[in-house]
Amino acid sequence: MFIVILGIALAGIMLVINQVTGHSADTLLRKQALTIAESKLEEIELQSFANIASAVSNVTPVSGLTGYSVSAVMDTSAWDNIPAASTAQITVTVTDPGGQATTATGYRTAY
Repeated sequence: MFIVILGIALAGIMLVINQVTGHSADTLLRKQALTIAESKLEEIELQSFANIASAVSNVTPVSGLTGYSVSAVMDTSAWDNIPAASTAQITVTVTDPGGQATTATGYRTAY
């Protein structure tokens, strides 16, 4: 009887370990995509305000990380009392090899 109970308990533990191991790669892909998105966003935000539009349109993928695609969009809508020509909302989207999209958004003003 003890052997049967022990066998059932071990089978349950093995199922849990299998689930955790199977999903750990998904977390790694998401974390890598977020790191890429934040890095590209910072790279764009550090440009002078006059060069942000060209930096957004010239986003390049990270070398050595095949399977990830990177895109960036800039929105220059006005916010409250700040003129549209002086503001930019930058959104960087990274799609990982599993097809999951991760987004990082930042803001930049000319001031």
